[in-house]
Amino acid sequence: MTLVRPMVEEVRIQGLGVIDEAVLELSPGFNVVTGETGAGKTMVVTSLGLLFGGRADPQRVRPGAGRATVEGRIVVDPAGRVASRVAEAGAELDEDTLIITRSVSAEGRSRAHLGGRSVPVGLLIALADDLVAVHGQSDQQRLLQPGRQRAALDRYAGRELAAPLRAYTAAYQRHRKVTAQLEELTAQARERAAEAEMLRFGLEEIEKVDPKAGEDAELAAEAERLGNADALRTAATTAHQALLGDPDAAALTPADVMTLLGTARNALEGVRDHDPALGQLADRLAEAGYLISDAATELAAYAESVEADPIRLAAVQERRAELNALTRKYGPTLEDVLAWAQRSAARLAELEGDDERIERLRAEQAELEQRLGELAAELTAVRSRAAERFSAAVTEELTALAMPHARVVVNVTATEEFGPHGADEVEILLAPHPGAPPLPLHKGASGGELSRVMLAIEVVFAGADPVPTFVFDEVDAGVGGKAAVEIGRRLARLARTSQVIVVTHLPQVAAFADQHLLVAKSDDGSVTRSGVTVLDHEGRVRELSRMLAGLEDSELGRAHAEELLELAARERQAT
Repeated sequence: MTLVRPMVEEVRIQGLGVIDEAVLELSPGFNVVTGETGAGKTMVVTSLGLLFGGRADPQRVRPGAGRATVEGRIVVDPAGRVASRVAEAGAELDEDTLIITRSVSAEGRSRAHLGGRSVPVGLLIALADDLVAVHGQSDQQRLLQPGRQRAALDRYAGRELAAPLRAYTAAYQRHRKVTAQLEELTAQARERAAEAEMLRFGLEEIEKVDPKAGEDAELAAEAERLGNADALRTAATTAHQALLGDPDAAALTPADVMTLLGTARNALEGVRDHDPALGQLADRLAEAGYLISDAATELAAYAESVEADPIRLAAVQERRAELNALTRKYGPTLEDVLAWAQRSAARLAELEGDDERIERLRAEQAELEQRLGELAAELTAVRSRAAERFSAAVTEELTALAMPHARVVVNVTATEEFGPHGADEVEILLAPHPGAPPLPLHKGASGGELSRVMLAIEVVFAGADPVPTFVFDEVDAGVGGKAAVEIGRRLARLARTSQVIVVTHLPQVAAFADQHLLVAKSDDGSVTRSGVTVLDHEGRVRELSRMLAGLEDSELGRAHAEELLELAARERQAT
């Protein structure tokens, strides 16, 4: 299985700044970008920044272009975390190559594509953490922020800090959640008490009436019967007499149903032997008589049971009034009233349990605070040990970068306030010479010294937490002579394990590069265009001569350039 070394393989730029169209073909080692002032060297760093989610500035769009576009081909490990994130986003790799495209319109609209799929810019920013570290003047300013310095130390501490930091983060998040719940419960105590009182009143009212499911329908039916008792009894008696007649007034009452049925049946029974059909009809009349007799008996019983009961009617009407009062308050139906009571009882139990809940939360909060204190102390100890190693390593690098008397100190101060990353304040200090007190970087370092401190930090990081690609924009600003040679040597050493891309104006730095890219501009009288060229040995000699003496064909400059290249080649072979 071939080991894939992640790197930026190629960058295509269109319509960005002074660059109309250019292609950067990059090597896996040390790439240097040079060119005259105003040729567009900084646009190279800007293009890489855009690829990895940098701010889209419409002012960077080339006048008349309408849109600036940057496309990058990045070699990644197909089995690594970047490839996994790409797959999660629904994008694809071209074998082991990831294609990223970022465009910015002159109106400020920005678009990003990853592996042929449109993606949010935030995904490019997330991928950048695993692919590239870009350092320019603005990045140096960011390192001056306390939060960035703490993050830098944590990055250096690596695995030793990872486990306790995870435990602390989990405890911190739980502590915040518990605290928020406590604040909510205590802040809304009055509102919750009022809600509980309202629920309690409603439940007591319903409990006093004690309604039963379906009771309202039963009472309505009973009230209807009691209110119409006389009419119901008269109707039942009349129907009974029509079926069976009135035995006390038989002579005056017309023939009833049973008498007529009996007459009809007797008539048919006398001739049933002559025709079976009439016999069947006689049997059916007999069955009808039985049914009518039963109905008449039930009517008589019903008529006797129906009595006008004003007292019971009043009681039923009063009960219905109580139920109607409940339905008006708690639901359109009695079933809704019972459902409200069930829900309210559960809610009241929850509200009445707040005091116990608050006590439990306070106890948990206290336990978490103690736990956070222990974990924060552990983080402080780990960071303090890492700070000593980090300070010594960066100080050693500064010695090699022509700052032999400078000393870097990382202060880790534990505070009483817990934050998302612990209770530590981290500050990187620099003592530029013996006897000088360590001062914050922005006070203790000049521009050139700050650049070298940045480079020293990245060289130290390269061993602790390597990044596939480092980009430096004039990290050698304000440096010259022997210090410049040392910076070139350190960048070449960094390029052994990572790809390094450097924009520089120093020939001493450029001489150490594995690949030299020249950003050249041409002026046709109306439009300035810049292109990027990979220089061969002769081209490098001419460019280094220009950087040294200001003249490409100066014999002294060319001799000095050849000497620099030979020195750099020997240094690379020796290391």
